[in-house]
Parts: sequence; structure tokens; C-alpha cells
Amino acid sequence: MTTDSEELNLETNDQAARRAYWTQQMDAAFQFMETMRDYPVAECGEPLVSLKQAVAEAKLEVEFSDSKIAFDLDRVYFLREGLIAGFLQAAREMNQRGWIMKVEDGFRSLAMQQGVSRRPLVFDSILKTTIWELGGEIPSPDFMLKRLTALTATRPKIGTHMSGSAIDISVLGREDGQEIDRGGLYLEMSELTPMLSPFISRCARENREEITQVMERNGLIAYPFEFWHYNGGDCYVEYLSQSGKPARYGAIHFDESTGLSTPVENPDEPLQTFEVMEQEIKASLARLS
Repeated sequence: MTTDSEELNLETNDQAARRAYWTQQMDAAFQFMETMRDYPVAECGEPLVSLKQAVAEAKLEVEFSDSKIAFDLDRVYFLREGLIAGFLQAAREMNQRGWIMKVEDGFRSLAMQQGVSRRPLVFDSILKTTIWELGGEIPSPDFMLKRLTALTATRPKIGTHMSGSAIDISVLGREDGQEIDRGGLYLEMSELTPMLSPFISRCARENREEITQVMERNGLIAYPFEFWHYNGGDCYVEYLSQSGKPARYGAIHFDESTGLSTPVENPDEPLQTFEVMEQEIKASLARLS
């Protein structure tokens, strides 16, 4: 039988372990993003294709989030043409398994990516967790920018949604429509967020593994630091697979009305500034209070 003091020590040690893990993972994610800034890209010019249209033509059960992404901007459910077959096969395998893939997000313009980082739902969650990480201290703009970089990508070069090569997904049960347990919901921002988090249940871990197996055998590779993010043909994939090849998909501007895309001229240009971070931290603290 444990005493109240022993239980308190166990809880304190657990919190310390969770903080240490979160810090280690976020530092690793930031370093990963810094590495991606220098990874070579040989843009192939491949067009983007509508996921909704592809799903309708394939007669598969796939759901799409109807929420706005940021600034009242609608989500753009497009993916590079070379990834469509794999996406559809992954969705098909999930249907056969008794699951439904729910696509939470697809292509993002630079404005959309900038807005995601500053969206109150996202920014407040990351700030709250970062304050917890720092033992109650308010992070500096520089520190907060590093955490945002790890979780929302603050340059076009390192944000694969802006390459049209990434999707965020949830997975639902086909019979009841309930979300499959992955240890957290989409946009969970905590020590549960990294794909291999040791703080989730065995069931959630097995579900993450099975979902990732389906995605990866169809060419959509997991981002190690978020359990919902998968991509193909970009710098993440080539680096993680140690292929030695340049990425074939880089950051682009996409006009949905014409279907035309053009490479982003300065993909390493930051989407956020220290001044904006300072303003956003103040606004977020006011909301959280």
C-alpha cells in the first residue's frame, strides 16, 4: 500500500519525465526542421489533384474536415498527382479494416500556414504546454518561435503542406463513426503528440502503428513528431529514408481556380517574426487568463 507522500512523489516524478520527454522531442523536432532548410529540392512541377474528386471517382468512404483552417480560410484538399494512388489505396485498406480515413488538412498556402501558427486554438495550446515545460515561466519570443517551428513549420521550405505533399488525418470506426484511439485528438499539443510517445496506452500505440503501416506501405511517411501528419516525395521523406535523393516536391503557390502552381521564390523566408511572437504571446496570455 502506497502512502499519500509516495503517491505524490510518483506523480511528481511522472511530471518530470513528461516534461523531459517533451523538451527532448521538441528540441529534436526543431533541429530536424533546421536540417530541412538545407535539404536539396529538385521541383518536378507535378500538378495538384483534388482529393475529394479522387475519392468520389474511386467510390471510397473518406471524410473531410469542414472546419476553417485560419482567418476564415477554407481548407484546400489537394495533393500532388504522384501521391494520389497511394492515398486512395491507404483509404481503401482502411475501409477494408473497418475504418474511415478523415482528412483534416491538405495543401496550405503561405497565408494559411502563417495563420495556422497564430490560430488561437493552436497557439494557445502550444503556449500553455510550453509554460508547463518551463515550470510556469513565460517563454521568450525566440523560444516560442522554436516550439512553433517544430509543430507548425514557420518557413515554406520546411512546411510540407505548402509543398502539396502532406496530409493530416484522423481515423474513424466505420460502424459507429467514433474516432479510433490514438492517445489524443488531432492537434493535441503535449507529450502525447510525438508518434512514439511512451505516455499513451498500449491500445493507442498499436493503433498508431497500424495506421502508420497502412500509410507507409502506400508511400505516405509519418512525421516523427506528430501522430497525424504524413507526407511523400518531399524533403522529410528523402531525409528520413536516407535515400540520398533531392526532394521532388518543394514549396509552391497554387491557384485552385486554374490548377496552376509555381515554385515559391524565397522558400526559406520566415513566416513569423519575433515582434509578432511577442504580440501573440501577450494576446494568448490574455485569452488563457
